[in-house]
Amino acid sequence: MTTAHAAEPALPVSAPASPFDWNPFAQSFYNDPQPAYRRLRDEAPVYYNEKQNFYALSRHADVAEALKDTATFSSTRGIELHSIQEGQVAHAGIIQMDPPEQTRMRLLVSRAFQPRVIQGLEPEVVAVIEHYAGGLGQEFDAVADFSALFPMEIISRMVGIPAEKRDWMRHGIDYILGRDNSPAMTDDQMRVAIELSTYYYTLAVERRNNPGDDMISMLIEAEVLREDGTKTALDDIEITTFISLLGGAGAETVTKLIGNAVVLFGRHPDQWQLLQERPELIPNAVEEVLRYDPPATYTARCLAREYTGHGVTIPAGAAALLLIGAATRDERAYEDPERFDIRREPQMNLAFGFGAHRCLGAALARIEGRVALERLLRHMPRFEVDESGLRRVNMTNVLGYSNVPVRVLP
Repeated sequence: MTTAHAAEPALPVSAPASPFDWNPFAQSFYNDPQPAYRRLRDEAPVYYNEKQNFYALSRHADVAEALKDTATFSSTRGIELHSIQEGQVAHAGIIQMDPPEQTRMRLLVSRAFQPRVIQGLEPEVVAVIEHYAGGLGQEFDAVADFSALFPMEIISRMVGIPAEKRDWMRHGIDYILGRDNSPAMTDDQMRVAIELSTYYYTLAVERRNNPGDDMISMLIEAEVLREDGTKTALDDIEITTFISLLGGAGAETVTKLIGNAVVLFGRHPDQWQLLQERPELIPNAVEEVLRYDPPATYTARCLAREYTGHGVTIPAGAAALLLIGAATRDERAYEDPERFDIRREPQMNLAFGFGAHRCLGAALARIEGRVALERLLRHMPRFEVDESGLRRVNMTNVLGYSNVPVRVLP
């Protein structure tokens, strides 16, 4: 439940001791988060880390409620732990807003994600994925040679990024999202982030003078009516911050989704065989991968007001992690949640968020996931993953692989 009295953001100085120490930036967590997630759900559903001064919610019902309750769990100080704790937000974009400001922004940018627009992109999605899949041999890296490439190409084409800048953009985004046992960006990562944002801003200014048929031009043209009858539109800074979000969230989510899928199907060959026999289950398979191993494993919020749950009170001003990857394996919400089963009936999926901040690009990500699995099914009816060559990324908010070596079996 929540207690609704307002307070100025101020981090707490003390809280009840937790039964164990959990570090979301430790290598052991990146390698396998589930043992820690299980302990959190069972032993400390509202967890407090005294060393790093943050709270965490891990049960499905609590995470879903918190994602929906923007009046308590605010995004205005960012969605990363360090931005909340330092009181600095790099980009005041749509994911760093709460309603009603966020509602205006969402109405404007959603014009570029209307169903007819996304459905119209499917032929291009197929063409891009076919292009990259066509170069795969009998031994390849499912991430480095495939899933790290096509999502950024698709996003870049949508946005209107010139072909010669796409690799630079992809490597830059990967670099600034990386973390090494610390929640904060380094000075060099901040420099690269500024370079990317400056480039997006330059593109926005150019498109305003010379519009095309890309997303930036669509965002420039978007308008909504205010209650007083006047119109509102996006300025170049708002467009810049939204393109920054698309590049990171849009491409990274699909990259990790496909990498995670290949690892899971490699460990569950019976499920891959079932998918071969029943390709109509591919959309279900995408949902099950998202449930079992969601790329966006957590998001952070700042408490705008006091929250009490499971006997623990989180004070206003505190930082809280909402553990999506823990919630989607909660036995309180799913039957036999540790079983990876593509025949499972899809339930409320938190992998793309919930409530006001549900992911605008979820439909596009699902199309990309479906088309990629369809293409991999044709390329490798049977395969094995070289588990010794698996490499995890060390990123904030995101879990997945940078390398997934695969061998196609005869």
